[in-house]
Amino acid sequence: MLLLAAAIWGFGFVAQRLGMESLEPFAFNGLRFVIGALSLLPLIWFLQRRGRLKGVKDSGFLPRALLGSSVCGGILFIAASFQQVGLLYTTAANAGFITGLYIVLVPVLGLLLKHSTGSNTWIGCAVAAVGLYFLSVGENFSVTYGDGLQLIGALFWAMHILAVDHFTSRVAPVVLACGQFLVCALASFLVSLVLETTTMAGVQEAWAALAYAGLVSVGVAYTLQVLAQKHAHPAHAAIILSLETVFAAIGGILFLGESLSGRALFGCALMLLGMLISQLPLRYLVKSRQEKAA
Repeated sequence: MLLLAAAIWGFGFVAQRLGMESLEPFAFNGLRFVIGALSLLPLIWFLQRRGRLKGVKDSGFLPRALLGSSVCGGILFIAASFQQVGLLYTTAANAGFITGLYIVLVPVLGLLLKHSTGSNTWIGCAVAAVGLYFLSVGENFSVTYGDGLQLIGALFWAMHILAVDHFTSRVAPVVLACGQFLVCALASFLVSLVLETTTMAGVQEAWAALAYAGLVSVGVAYTLQVLAQKHAHPAHAAIILSLETVFAAIGGILFLGESLSGRALFGCALMLLGMLISQLPLRYLVKSRQEKAA
């Protein structure tokens, strides 16, 4: 589920770039997140009718849902805003690469929350981080304005992963997903009203990008993240989700005419290796080798 979410988000960078040919960043974010939230309402209704939304009838459910939606939605708004504005000044591939730095930030921030992080996760993070370097940093790499915004956004994406991990055990995942989308959409619309000018003609021109970014990138992928993180360690989730950088590169090649060098392909391979290492405890690998030797 996390790998599928990563693929959807990776190709979503292409839709986000194309959508801003007709809409400004906050208007685009507001529309795509409200579309994503609305797309979940039928599912919430269906699950409620079947009695499969745990804790909905509890007296403390509404306060927990409001708190979780506000915290996750607020962090999501900040992260998505830095990413979307940054896309005005950098390529879809670079945005995907730099956003992937949260693979290193999640376990580091997790230490502050007293999360248990095994040695295999740290090794996986290190390998994936080296892969990210080869994937994104050229011989004459310099941090542009757009890349700098993506770097700040990466910190908030890491915080978002940890926030989702915290609240998925307290709020029904699909309700948390819908709530955070609504909070993010509302904040984006408020900023857009102050700073931007949006026309119906622009919305109509961007309908295809909005449909993918709203229904698929938001409605499907973020929900996959919330559901999957209920059963995944946050550091493992960060490494798997960071593979969106690989899919962003593929999307850039296929749809935006961007190129991927042999160095970048080597980085992709290292990121895949890092993901696998993070999922296999070192004691399991050592035991397997000992059994083979015996």
